[in-house]
Amino acid sequence: MPDKQSMSGGEAMIRSAQANGIKTIFGIPGAQIYPMFDAMYRLNMETVVSKHEQGAAYMAFGYAKATGNPGAFAVVPGPGVLNTTAALCTAMGATAPVLCLTGQVPSNYLGQGRGHLHELKDQAGTLRTIIKDAYHISSPAETSSTVNRSFQEMLSNRPGPVSVEMCWDTMAQIHDDIVIQPGNKTIEKPGLNEDEISLAANVLAKAKNPLIMCGAGAQHASEEVMALADLLQAPVTALRSGRGVVSEDHELGISSVAARALFDEVDVLVGIGSRLEMIYMRWRSMDLYEKSPQGGPTLIRIDIDANEMDRLVPDFPVLGDAATACTALYNALANKVKPNSGRSASIATAKAKARQAIEKIQPQMAYLDVIREVLPRDGFFVPELSQMGFTSYYGFPIYEPRTYVTEAFQGTLGFGFQTSLGVKVACPDKAVVSVTGDGGLMFGIQELATAVAYDIGVITLVFNNQGFANIRRDQTNAYAGRLIGADFNNPDFVKLAESFGAAGYRCNSPETLKPILEKALREDKPALIDIVLPRGGEISPWEFIMMKQNPLV
Repeated sequence: MPDKQSMSGGEAMIRSAQANGIKTIFGIPGAQIYPMFDAMYRLNMETVVSKHEQGAAYMAFGYAKATGNPGAFAVVPGPGVLNTTAALCTAMGATAPVLCLTGQVPSNYLGQGRGHLHELKDQAGTLRTIIKDAYHISSPAETSSTVNRSFQEMLSNRPGPVSVEMCWDTMAQIHDDIVIQPGNKTIEKPGLNEDEISLAANVLAKAKNPLIMCGAGAQHASEEVMALADLLQAPVTALRSGRGVVSEDHELGISSVAARALFDEVDVLVGIGSRLEMIYMRWRSMDLYEKSPQGGPTLIRIDIDANEMDRLVPDFPVLGDAATACTALYNALANKVKPNSGRSASIATAKAKARQAIEKIQPQMAYLDVIREVLPRDGFFVPELSQMGFTSYYGFPIYEPRTYVTEAFQGTLGFGFQTSLGVKVACPDKAVVSVTGDGGLMFGIQELATAVAYDIGVITLVFNNQGFANIRRDQTNAYAGRLIGADFNNPDFVKLAESFGAAGYRCNSPETLKPILEKALREDKPALIDIVLPRGGEISPWEFIMMKQNPLV
């Protein structure tokens, strides 16, 4: 047992986070959490101070998504924590392990409703409605064990965000009974049920045209998914969070558009770590909730979250970790499966036709083609909620796990640029490109100052169409052109970037983008490229996202 030490409660929190592998903390110091930041300074913790609490939380989210390891941020309680909730709900939706470290009112005021600085009625209770769990440390001696428990919860079963709070006075006081234990080593995962594996294997052994769809829960299982797909000769697709598990330049890696082209012939669908939103919501109805889908292929779900089996009831559930379950299925099928030898040609045809069909989504496809040509295959692409981002769901091939970092089902406008900074901090030697609209960028433009201060070499492409293109299109088509809040005037983004100390560029065509992007990636410094587009000029990308019918027929 380690010896007892004297230290502040805030230092105990930071040392406990370090014991669990945290090397970087994003955040903003403030009165209630000064002891944590003082400890970060004295312990040489890498600290990235953002310009807004939301930015700190998004950066921690990006760090977690890029690595699969916990990302951490520290902010003041009350309004500080509330400013991070958009990022926290995004982390929850995207199954990202994110740690929020925060303070509380002085212990004598806790729960009194007296109106102390930054007091909330029930901060931990509020957070529990958004994240996996929230922990309060009342006894400083329990700091290490509480932080360890938070890491266990954060990483066990379906990963997700947690928070740990400590009162202002407790965090500042020096305590003599602190023991910093080794970090948590317990990560709980459900054991596989052999009967579930056997039943699923029997179905797959008879399948003629299986399809695999991956979600965020499969990102760590690329090799295992690929082995199973190869054995079955099953194409593998994804909507957002599962992209890159199987490379789209592999013959079995297909876009969602190619998957829809093949789907009517699919007899067995295997969802791996996925909510299957694309198939059972976007290809059917976003309004009608089918808990037990009728019709369509036989459904096998592999998921670590038992609740998922009730939210969308499969014909054959397999509860367990994606990598472990895929390996078990592979072993059960190795001597049984007889893949359809004719599928290679049909998959190749679907891929080619899908690419040809989406070519009409312009100018987005032309720009995305240039970015894909310039960005290394292991470079990160962080799309924003924008016409370019939506088109990238199916129009930008992804080649490596974790390199496509999205907002998952939350659809959190403004997440992209801020998240990309955390991705780059986590992976400083990799290229990181943030692709954003002008509306989304302005949610967090102040973090350009953070990028410059810490030399975070994200290359930001802002597609400047002077408005919210989706809102403009919807109000034009469904509300007789009564535009409200759709259009706006932007600042000069080049001058704005330069005023922050970043490089600023401007272009108005894919051809002029290429040399600028090559130069920016080569220099690996914070840069913003303003890409000027006519207002309302993009072709809608939604035809190839909401596909009730085969779009290639």
